[in-house]
Amino acid sequence: QLQLVESGGGLVQPGGSLRLSCVASGFTLDSYAIGWFRQAPGKEREGVLCISSFGGRTTYADSVKGRFTISRNNAKNTVYLQINSLKPEDTAVYYCAAAGSHYCSGYARDFQSWGQGTQVTVSS
Repeated sequence: QLQLVESGGGLVQPGGSLRLSCVASGFTLDSYAIGWFRQAPGKEREGVLCISSFGGRTTYADSVKGRFTISRNNAKNTVYLQINSLKPEDTAVYYCAAAGSHYCSGYARDFQSWGQGTQVTVSS
């Protein structure tokens, strides 16, 4: 059974940093593109960043450019999201998801397996 589990969220002051982790079980990540998504209160889920199975990166949200970095460590079956210079508007539940492809998709429906999310709250 395929499973993704996010961790690393928490309460952080503006300007702070977090590293989120997405660990896969039941399958290996090396053949899957993995995306990070987020959903803020009262808003729709949006794509943040995605990394292909080959390490190519796609930015979905311009608001995170230069502050967020996605990476993968296939040996640990883990994908990371490094978040720097956090802003209050980054507050959201962050999800990772595996696409049914080596490559990043522009459609949420193409991501087949989802984690349950980790809460990131940015507040002073």
